[in-house]
Parts: sequence; C-alpha cells; structure tokens
Amino acid sequence: MEIERSVTVAHPVDRVFAYLSDFTNTTEWDPGTVRTERVSGDGGLGTRYHNVSKFLGRETELDYMVIEHVPDERFALRGENATVVAKDTMTFVRTVTGSGAAAGEGTTVTYRADFEFKGIAKLAAPLLAPAFKKLGDEAEQGMRDALSRLG
Repeated sequence: MEIERSVTVAHPVDRVFAYLSDFTNTTEWDPGTVRTERVSGDGGLGTRYHNVSKFLGRETELDYMVIEHVPDERFALRGENATVVAKDTMTFVRTVTGSGAAAGEGTTVTYRADFEFKGIAKLAAPLLAPAFKKLGDEAEQGMRDALSRLG
C-alpha cells in the first residue's frame, strides 16, 4: 500500500525542510496524528520518534527512526509495530513561484508513505485502499495548510 502526494508552497526549501524534518510537527499537518514525541537524537540520522495516530477509528502506535537526512533534499523514516512497517519519505525541490516582479523562491515537497503489512493484516490490506486514499488526501491538505502558515 502506498500514498504519494506533492505540495508546492511559496517558502524557501530550507524553511520547509526544517519544519517537516522535525517529525513532532506531524501533529500540526497530519490529521491522523494524535501525538508524536522525539524519544532520542537531535532530529538527524538515527533519531527515534514514537507516534500515535488514529486510523479507521482506532489508535495505533509506531516507533520511527530517521533513516535518511539530507538537508534541503531528502528526509526518510522507518516506522514499525506488530502489524505494519511504514516508510515515510519526503523529497524537497527548489521551485520558482509567481512570475515577473512577484517571482520568489518556493519548494515542492513530495511525500510518499509505503506500508507493508505483516501476518494476517496482509489479508485486509487491499480492503483498506479507500481509507488510505482518504488519509493521503487529508495529509496533503494538512501539509499545504501548515506550510502556508510558515513565517
């Protein structure tokens, strides 16, 4: 199961990367997130987070670790619990927004979440496709809204 969405905003890539690579900010842009706490590390490679999210009316917990951290380019985490392995990857590309005198530096973020289900949960995975599409749509809108508020 995979979700991929892109969002373009009129903010410089360093600001967008700093915000999204602090995974505790998921509470501000990911509507499914109940809370995310940094467990160890400084936010860079090897940092660990504990995430509680609500999906289909149930709370689920995942322990994440930062597996890629390339400033202003790429950020990835791997999360796991008893039923799923999740890999979240964000890529950042500098863009130009507006035109003429109003042109400015922007950023396009592509967010991809891959979910690999374990055991009996694999059987239910195909039935969850509509719920994952909705989750992706809501996360895209939440990310767009949160990034538009960056100072």
